Amino acid sequence: MYSTSEKSILVPVGATDKAMIAISQSYGLARLTKSKIVLLGLETTHHPFDKKRFDQIVAEVKEKSGVPVETMVRSGNVYDEITKVANVLNPLFIVMGITEKLSVGKIVGKNAFRMVRESKHAVITIKGDVHREGCKVILLPLDLSRETREKVERSVELAKLFNSEIKIISILEHDNKDEEHKLLAYSKQALKYIKDHGVNGSIKTMLGKDITKIVLDYGHEVNADLIVIMSQEKLQLADLFTVGTTAQRLINESDIPVLSFRPMVRKDTTIGVGTGAY
Repeated sequence: MYSTSEKSILVPVGATDKAMIAISQSYGLARLTKSKIVLLGLETTHHPFDKKRFDQIVAEVKEKSGVPVETMVRSGNVYDEITKVANVLNPLFIVMGITEKLSVGKIVGKNAFRMVRESKHAVITIKGDVHREGCKVILLPLDLSRETREKVERSVELAKLFNSEIKIISILEHDNKDEEHKLLAYSKQALKYIKDHGVNGSIKTMLGKDITKIVLDYGHEVNADLIVIMSQEKLQLADLFTVGTTAQRLINESDIPVLSFRPMVRKDTTIGVGTGAY
């Protein structure tokens, strides 16, 4: 996934103060993957394009990033235009700064949520005001969904890029011994895979109803730089950490960047506990 043959990181630049935070977070990714940064200027009926501001941003990025920088300007629906450009560029990541909650009642929020939910490219959403450079700690929430293996693999690839450690958090909503044993076995398999690939990691298992709060509280406790979740094309697929109620809340409320990506289509994505699948 994160090979240096994929050369682009796409950063939409709209009328938001989060734009520069999102852009600055793309610098390290671009350097480590030997990618160019593509800044996409967007004009909508709600936000006319500010060429002067866009040119200032481009000049700053060229000065600070240390990587090649290209620009594009598109007018129209935010989601449609980002998607069209992404389908041509096939970027390694789309990095988006968001200011509003991803509610369907707001144009910006609705487009951002569509991007997270439906994009075939990995999307990093950034909502906080300040972020550290680099990525020392990756927070990996695990559930019993069949895409767990791929989420772990992607996290390991990122950790090796950034020389990060991975903190696994496994959350049980109910005091169910059978589910607890399965989840602990999954988590141990994941940790073994992580360590076998030369990455430091740890497991935290917790019980509670408010999954979003538990994840974010733990993320702040361990100073996480990135939270990794899965996305799905269809909203009715409501696993704990696929884009649905919990993940939407997580993206809405997290001041820690969140990486969302769609799982690959597999003939058999079942992970057998104790089978060594990791």
